[in-house]
Amino acid sequence: MNRRLLGWLGLLVAVVLLDQISKQWIVDHLHWGDAIRVTDFFQIVLAYNPGAAFSFLADQSGWQRWFFTGLAIIVVTWLLVLIRRHANEYVLPMGLSLIAGGAIGNVIDRIQLGAVVDFLYFHWGSAGFPAFNLADSAITLGVILMLWDQLLCAKANSAAKES
Repeated sequence: MNRRLLGWLGLLVAVVLLDQISKQWIVDHLHWGDAIRVTDFFQIVLAYNPGAAFSFLADQSGWQRWFFTGLAIIVVTWLLVLIRRHANEYVLPMGLSLIAGGAIGNVIDRIQLGAVVDFLYFHWGSAGFPAFNLADSAITLGVILMLWDQLLCAKANSAAKES
């Protein structure tokens, strides 16, 4: 197996492990609804999200748990194919590995708990951004890297081919 591919898979596993360790610590030390004030605009909380991003479909009867789990498994499978295909590149497989690792971290929660554990809460006064976790952060960073690769690196590769 390609050493670069092993590195990207290692990054994926590291994301899953860091995500799961952080969530377990939160679950072990906080009760639902507890909050630890870190700054005027940031708290550590314990929240469970049975829906998707921004609690999308969280109020449904439970079918969304298996829908989002199945969808994530399909997406992660496709991401693994892309990681393998682009293993010798740098930005794109890094982004794909972060997305896949974050998705797997959240799937583990859905299977074990029926909801995703969220604990990072940023707010300004009474207005706040929905709580999220390290898996969500990895997914967001991965999407940014993927877009960066597609927008900037693709331009550079195209310009190099034209010269």
